[in-house]
Amino acid sequence: MYAQHHSQVAQHDKARVARLLLEANSAYSESNHPQNSYARRLEARQECRQLLERINGLTESNAAAWGLLGRVEMDEGNLEKAQALFERSLSIDPEQAQQYTNLGYWALASERPALAEQYFLEALERDRQSAAAFCGVAHAKRRLGQFDVAYLHYRKLLQLDLNWPSVYSGMVTCAANLQVDQADQELAYDAITLLSRDDIPHQNLGGFVAGILRQQYDLDNPNAQVFLEAAGQDELLLLALEKTLMPDMAIENLVTLLRHAILAEIAQTAELRDELHRLAGAIALYADRTGYALLVGEDEARLMEAINDSISAQFAMGEDMQSIAGSLMISAMYGALFHQSFAVDIGRWNLMEWPVGLQPLLAASYYNRATEEAIKQNFEEKLEELPLDPADVAQPWPTWQRLAPHPKSSLKTLMQSKLRLETDGLPETLRIMICGAESGQRALELAASLNDVEIIAVDESLSNIARAARTAQEMGMEHIVFWPWSLASRFISDGHKVHWIELGRLPSTELGQVSLAAMVNNACDQGAIVHLHTGPIDESPADRQVRQLIAQHGLPQTSATLRRLRRMVMENAKEQSWSELLSGSDFYGLGGCHNRWFRPEDTEQLRSLMGLMCNEVDWKLVRAQDSDGHALAVAPVQRQLQAEASGSDVQSVMGQPLTLYFMKRR
Repeated sequence: MYAQHHSQVAQHDKARVARLLLEANSAYSESNHPQNSYARRLEARQECRQLLERINGLTESNAAAWGLLGRVEMDEGNLEKAQALFERSLSIDPEQAQQYTNLGYWALASERPALAEQYFLEALERDRQSAAAFCGVAHAKRRLGQFDVAYLHYRKLLQLDLNWPSVYSGMVTCAANLQVDQADQELAYDAITLLSRDDIPHQNLGGFVAGILRQQYDLDNPNAQVFLEAAGQDELLLLALEKTLMPDMAIENLVTLLRHAILAEIAQTAELRDELHRLAGAIALYADRTGYALLVGEDEARLMEAINDSISAQFAMGEDMQSIAGSLMISAMYGALFHQSFAVDIGRWNLMEWPVGLQPLLAASYYNRATEEAIKQNFEEKLEELPLDPADVAQPWPTWQRLAPHPKSSLKTLMQSKLRLETDGLPETLRIMICGAESGQRALELAASLNDVEIIAVDESLSNIARAARTAQEMGMEHIVFWPWSLASRFISDGHKVHWIELGRLPSTELGQVSLAAMVNNACDQGAIVHLHTGPIDESPADRQVRQLIAQHGLPQTSATLRRLRRMVMENAKEQSWSELLSGSDFYGLGGCHNRWFRPEDTEQLRSLMGLMCNEVDWKLVRAQDSDGHALAVAPVQRQLQAEASGSDVQSVMGQPLTLYFMKRR
């Protein structure tokens, strides 16, 4: 009788444990659901932990419960606890594929990709169908720099309809590191798939797509023929023009050729065929993205002047929207509609009143620019733009289409897990200052992913500030502002402090009144973090040669000057001295060329800041990373900094591709 009762109790406990484990797994899924708010995810994680504690109170031999608790600890950054829990789970049941998979992800989080790969392979030996383990192998291969192998793994996962965000993110990273040497229909299909998604940073695919199109159109063959009809139906080409910037001179020549062919046909027929509408619109978007860097022939310039005069006449005669739309598309291939004499007439209509297919083009070429111009009026730096022709105002740079997705988190959590710092004494909301935010992508990504911050993004370019501020408004972000250096300097001078400073692009040599080191020192109190990069300034001997030409001939800072300089480089592209410049994305936008040739970064600003950071009495190096994001031993880097600060002839940290985190001691 006793044995029967004991058996019933045991069965009851088993059923209860099974039910609690189901609830815990459900709560854990909620804690990692990308659509949930960060607060909800933390709440679900705590629910999962409580359920697991109840299970472990009933039995200490449930391997799955210990493993899931390890996942919770890993999500909270407690990697040592997580490893111990995974191994405890395996000691109960050594054949669990899931725990080897968990250990694989633990090894990735611990920056040990080779070990991670071993664990994932162990998991696959026990469960050949484990998609999580197979995906883990892809992640490990990518971290090891085996981008081609990792890419094929990600492709296989997509073919199995495993459309996880991490798969797409990993595939984009691999694609950006692949060299395309031959036409491949599968690669073209992959590129179309990636460009068709709205949750992918399309700007990272520019080089990959350019390589595919270069092979597809045989652009290395001087006798290759390009047909307008085929280009107008090429989905990859159309998506690439609509969503990326392709840093390839052969691709730029292709786009210029297609644009010229469209204009030549219009000159003969006086109309833009329906079949060419999307191609013309895509070229217009692409031209806008480059800041209208594409070279224009004299015959094109004369014809475009006549077309723009015709558009002004169409507006004056009161023609309807449908009659004007095609002409606007043609005009936008060669210049921003916002800069044309008829710009005010476009504003008669709201953006949403225009045909749907034309709205992205009109937004980029007119409506967004109008909004950004209104934002610029709030800053005294706008006075510097007033004497300039609107087309000569520097374009926002770098250009980007989509933010890279990041998991929801908090800055305090990152400080605990990545820097091993205590955060108990910090306020509920932390203030981040990003110095040199350029067009604001990094700042907006942080604002979108961190729930406990307010962000001040500082930039030298008013166009960058306006573009990023407009994007923040559209995304409904109220905890981020974009300021010029003058306003940020006054903010710090008034006694305001920040908890985290991140250094992006250095102030240029034109911004002599700004001292980055003094600003950082005044902005930081005890415990503040400074995150900076010591990598080489993105400058080539060709850039210095171009700047010498500018100085010798007194060339003005105009778009015409930049186009002439670009033409000179392209006409001499076979000379080795220009190869480094031609291989970078900056060359393919007027904004990038303007930065490199008229506003280069001031290395003395970084040198002064490093001099400040080397003071060990006031600052402590808490983390160092290499160019791949892998953690380095802090002590050797610290010794190198000490030697450099004391005037030793040791190799300088400056110029090495390092990422350093310093904490203010007092």
